[in-house]
Amino acid sequence: MRDYHLGMDTKLLELLVCPVTKGPLIFNRESQELISRSARLAYPVRDGIPVLLEHEARPLTAEEATRPNAPTPLP
Repeated sequence: MRDYHLGMDTKLLELLVCPVTKGPLIFNRESQELISRSARLAYPVRDGIPVLLEHEARPLTAEEATRPNAPTPLP
């Protein structure tokens, strides 16, 4: 299941970028992570607060990074 709403202001999500690549982030509600496909990293969201620190992110698996039904950025 994919979901693109962060549970906070959608405008805020549009302003957030990956701290490594400055590319877009996609929220995955199921895993409570912000996904950077360009950096192949997943940043945690804890208590509704994005933790955009590279050392806190987990690497995406090859399957996650290439999954055809992976979330896409908000329009």
